[in-house]
Amino acid sequence: MARSNRPTSMLRIAGALALGLTLAGCGGGGERGGLFGTGLFSGVGRSSSTPIDQLDAETIFQQAEAELEAGRPDEAARLFSEVERLHPYSEWARRALVMAAFAYHSDRDYENARVSAQRFLDFFPGDEDAAYAQYLLALSYYDQIDQVGRDQGLTFQALQALREVIERYPDSPYASSAILKFELAFDQLASKEMEIGRYYLRRGHYTAAINRFRVVVEEFQTTSHTPEALMRLVEAYLSLGLTDEAQTAGAILGYNFQSSPFYDDAYRQLTGQQLSPEAAGEGWLRDIWRQTVRGDWL
Repeated sequence: MARSNRPTSMLRIAGALALGLTLAGCGGGGERGGLFGTGLFSGVGRSSSTPIDQLDAETIFQQAEAELEAGRPDEAARLFSEVERLHPYSEWARRALVMAAFAYHSDRDYENARVSAQRFLDFFPGDEDAAYAQYLLALSYYDQIDQVGRDQGLTFQALQALREVIERYPDSPYASSAILKFELAFDQLASKEMEIGRYYLRRGHYTAAINRFRVVVEEFQTTSHTPEALMRLVEAYLSLGLTDEAQTAGAILGYNFQSSPFYDDAYRQLTGQQLSPEAAGEGWLRDIWRQTVRGDWL
């Protein structure tokens, strides 16, 4: 995604903190400028011997931010969680909860990222960072579905969480990214159906293969896998001697994807048996064809 994964209000928090602290100038004195510059906490940091339960919420929050900037998201998440535990009614606890979700996600601890994000949504549903918390919740599922062989239950959960971002926060800066990821996750489900369908087709289990390709055509018709699914249906139906269904699948493919190489393949298969891609007979594919002609499909 183009923008930072951190919530926009967290950037404002960083600015407010910077204004409230005595910081070195940008690059001045050899120190790093900005919120995460060295020496930020006047000696209170990783090496501090002060027990954490004796520190105020702001100081712990600042330590957590420093750990995050230093590339230690696991420690940052622990410290953000300590803010909420030790100072549960402070303003810093609210901020720390969503930042803990971000830190856990950065550490690829997706389960705890979901827990923190959901807690934020439960306690602060109207907060300005609620959209970001929902987005993080969705990412905690989405970032685990990059492999086709993974459990598709994660994909369904990612779709549900991404839909929440899109529908509940359409004007948020995360909506456009959520839409893109929703489309990719949707394509992922179709990809899995195609993978299983091809497996059955190669082994001559034509009915089982047809059932998988039908799911793609009926439920995932806006994905990139639809042309191949229709071509595979032509192949499977021809193997079963069901020529009406094969011709109708070819007609749908030609009507919607005539320039696709999958249509060329289906056309060769049909003409090789003296058939043509045209709607024939009745059945579920003929219903799809009628929808196609009316413009209701795709």
